[in-house]
Amino acid sequence: MSRAFNFSAGPAMLPEAVMRKAQAEMLNWNDTGMSVMEMSHRSKEYMEMAKHAEQTLREIMGIPDNYKVLFTHGGASLQFSAIPLNLSQPNDVVDYFDTGVWSHKAIKEAQRYVNVNVVCENHHRIPDSSEWSLSSNAKYVHYTPNETISGVEFMKPPKVDVPLVADMSSTILSRPIDVSQFGVIYAGAQKNIGPAGLAIVIVREDLLGEARDNTPVLMNWQVTAENDSMYNTPPTYAWYLAGLVFDWIKEQGGVEAMAKHNQTKASKLYAAIDANPFYSNPVEPSQRSWMNVPFTLKDSSLDSLFLEESKKAGLLNLKGHKVVGGMRASIYNAMPEEGVEALIAFMNDFAQRYG
Repeated sequence: MSRAFNFSAGPAMLPEAVMRKAQAEMLNWNDTGMSVMEMSHRSKEYMEMAKHAEQTLREIMGIPDNYKVLFTHGGASLQFSAIPLNLSQPNDVVDYFDTGVWSHKAIKEAQRYVNVNVVCENHHRIPDSSEWSLSSNAKYVHYTPNETISGVEFMKPPKVDVPLVADMSSTILSRPIDVSQFGVIYAGAQKNIGPAGLAIVIVREDLLGEARDNTPVLMNWQVTAENDSMYNTPPTYAWYLAGLVFDWIKEQGGVEAMAKHNQTKASKLYAAIDANPFYSNPVEPSQRSWMNVPFTLKDSSLDSLFLEESKKAGLLNLKGHKVVGGMRASIYNAMPEEGVEALIAFMNDFAQRYG
């Protein structure tokens, strides 16, 4: 059976070239006679691989030298706790944008540790800056550039005078960014980086060393940095696969090439949705996500049939999140343009037959 087009929001599809390379190296990586998943993270071979992965990530993202890159456990959600523990004290005030399910979850977790001021709250659009309520004494500002569930996206980072913290789980590596605009960038791996279980934290060095005394050791960024992300055994195979993805992105032309690729895919899909009254997208066009495209059918009673037939057509995981319903096509870096074109062709055919 040929590989299907997997539109899952995460864990998401990986580049086929990466999967084939990993397959070829599964039993004997780099002539060691072992799989990467079997070898010690302290071995010379593994540490060289880990260093190469970090260097490639730094290169393709343009990460300045005064930032540490951490490969951590627990996905992005563990950082919901690590952020206030590393960047604030219990009586401090911090600012959070509430623009969707994931930013709301980050707020709920942060409220256990620090005083959270909600800058704005709207899960359907990003309010204009005139509607924001930023604190004068915030230790940091947190936002989620792209809300995976609702498909709402900041097209540029908010301008603030304190460290800006961004959950880039669903947008990292999808386009160029100026890392120097941020105090902290963090991302779960399972969308544009690699398999689930790994997270990457990019933190400006001057923000290290201020963790609370009761911060768990594995959540203390300074400890992680001082031990090259190997205070304990890291998710070794996920790190290896992430490195293969970084190499693949570099080979494609870097994040600049990814941006052109992703903008083309998103533009085609939104144009198809807007052109057909059978479908609709609820997001303000200027705030539509490049990565996650939600849409609804004119007659929701056809949702199950749409999913059944699309699956038979090799278009997988198009069901929308239970919070918003409808459909959702996640079109991360690894989704080829052919996959989006196949989805559009199916949507047009389905609408013609049932519209």
